[in-house]
Amino acid sequence: MKTLRDVEIGGTAKVKKLHGEGAIKKRIMDMGITKGVEIYVRKVAPLGDPVEITVRGYELSLRKADAELIECV
Repeated sequence: MKTLRDVEIGGTAKVKKLHGEGAIKKRIMDMGITKGVEIYVRKVAPLGDPVEITVRGYELSLRKADAELIECV
């Protein structure tokens, strides 16, 4: 299973499925990350947390744990 954490800097990925339950999944969806949306990975902090992405035309920072809940193709 490939997650958003596995996408290289400068790479794009399409969301296949969101894992997690309840408030965590809802928070990710409220940020505009839903099935089928394309995500561009802009930067990753030196220690790997957080990950800066561009989704739906805006920039967003995600924790490593949240990025691992986003399955991509």
